[in-house]
Amino acid sequence: MKKKLKGYFPSYKEVIRAKNVLKDIIYETPLQRNTLLSEKYKANVFLKREDLQIIRSYKIRGAYNKIKSLSQTELKKGIVCASAGNHAQGVAYSCHILKIPGKIYMPSTTPKQKVERVKMFGKEYVEIILIGDTFDAVSYEAMKDCRKNAKIFIHPFDDIKIIEGQATVGLEILEQSISNIDYVFIPIGGGGLVSGVGSHFKEFSPKTKIIGVEPQGAPSMSFSLKKGKVVELETIDRFIDGASVKKVGELNFNICNQILYDIKTVPEGKVCTTILDLYNLEAIVAEPAGALSIAALDFYSEKIKGKTIVCILSGGNNDITRTEEIRERSLLYEEKKHYFIVKFPQRAGALKEFVNNILGPKDDIAYFEYSKKTSKEEGPAVIGIELADKNEFSALLGRMKKYKVHFQYLNQNPDLFRVLI
Repeated sequence: MKKKLKGYFPSYKEVIRAKNVLKDIIYETPLQRNTLLSEKYKANVFLKREDLQIIRSYKIRGAYNKIKSLSQTELKKGIVCASAGNHAQGVAYSCHILKIPGKIYMPSTTPKQKVERVKMFGKEYVEIILIGDTFDAVSYEAMKDCRKNAKIFIHPFDDIKIIEGQATVGLEILEQSISNIDYVFIPIGGGGLVSGVGSHFKEFSPKTKIIGVEPQGAPSMSFSLKKGKVVELETIDRFIDGASVKKVGELNFNICNQILYDIKTVPEGKVCTTILDLYNLEAIVAEPAGALSIAALDFYSEKIKGKTIVCILSGGNNDITRTEEIRERSLLYEEKKHYFIVKFPQRAGALKEFVNNILGPKDDIAYFEYSKKTSKEEGPAVIGIELADKNEFSALLGRMKKYKVHFQYLNQNPDLFRVLI
């Protein structure tokens, strides 16, 4: 006998209704078996390619479904949303298709590529306002606008129609799958996607284990689940901008509390490595939030052997200007890049000796900052060394000690690291 779920859950009837609403404006994205990941984890790994959606993200599903549920009177007043990017694109695209006015609040830190895409999708029907540093600050300003001007707020996740729209991803996966699914890995920001897809699986594939995946720097859902209620985080790392919120939705929390088998927080650096691997090995462009579910597989490598796995690749709106930062975070996480303050003797040839005596044959100086001070016996330089193999780090330290190099290791000093690098 199926366990009765408490509170609101999207019904099959409403998910089908959402599918019919969306059928003419979205793609049914493919569920693709990924050979490399399947071989790596000795499992059948499938990717639900929402990065191939019309706006390169699943967010159009919830946004359009919500907006289409509004009356003509409500639509004429205009709509407002707050978003770090993908929800904004979904709302903008909906405004253009339906020929209705929309005001879109976005954090001032939003990657330029996402801002430009919002303009492209919304055209003359949307007004973009860049304000604040986080989704939560932007959401506050958007809600204030709604109250003042009697407009309709299109919430990115804490809304019944949003959840039902996102649930169509789960509907498609089950319709496309030719075998039973053991695990589904789903990224979590505010919780709209995981609550929609997870609740649909709970009803129609109850043996499937739903694994929520959050950024380590913004674990708002896992923190709330531990506390037993929705709790707002004081600070977050905004790098994975599509999944970094201080506070999850009430509806989403209630659903996740009942449908999640497990929740995993993944380091931002691991996500960066996954983004690079997807691009270099598969020619797949994934944004940080989009790569979250795949990045979690390493932490479940033993459990998923021989199993059928689905990872939702939720978005592909990555800004090329972030590539160097993504590579840097990946190298640091993989322990292949190390920063030092090195005190060089103030004499000719000191740097040459360092290169000859300290660096291994495949090591590279990737960062160097030094200013000679003639009145001092020693001059500090900040040096970044990139290793071909992380296991060479102990040998590097050994050579520095052997040749009595005066140094301070920066990777383990985050405050000084942020100031200098």
